[in-house]
Amino acid sequence: MKTKILTLAALASLPFAAFAGSSCGSSCGSYEKASMATYQKASYNAAAQADIVDTAVAAGSFNTLVAAVQAAGLVDTLKGDGPFTVFAPTDAAFAALPAGTVESLLLPENKDQLIAILTYHVVPAKVLAKDVTAGEAPTVNGKTVTIAITDGGVTVEGANVIQTDVLASNGVIHVIDQVIIPGDA
Repeated sequence: MKTKILTLAALASLPFAAFAGSSCGSSCGSYEKASMATYQKASYNAAAQADIVDTAVAAGSFNTLVAAVQAAGLVDTLKGDGPFTVFAPTDAAFAALPAGTVESLLLPENKDQLIAILTYHVVPAKVLAKDVTAGEAPTVNGKTVTIAITDGGVTVEGANVIQTDVLASNGVIHVIDQVIIPGDA
């Protein structure tokens, strides 16, 4: 855990290439759109007071992500001062993984792999959609993610950004429609 926090501190000083605002557009199904409406209402009501973890819990569409953060022992880190930008996969994104993947990752013997995946979704800076450009961004994992901007919206490692700028007291959440996996995980 100390290594992750040191990595976070070291990366926080790096410049960040990020992404511009986007919305679901035609890429979201009706379930995703309904979930995002619920997510927006819950998260915006408590945004200034709630940290990243509490904002995700309040949204109700990140149960798998929250369970994974708990299993990885990252709750205290994501409740810390930050600032953080979290690319948060929805429950539907986790459900789209091959059968048994989530259950396997939540096992104690796979904790290191789970930490590697989850920290790949976190940038050690608060980056709002208006401040984003295409390129690479460093993650708490120590690797970079590639951010692309097209006419169809914004992607992070190929995952579509379906909601931006969900504010928290220690950062911001941008919702994505896929779980992104680092190459070595």
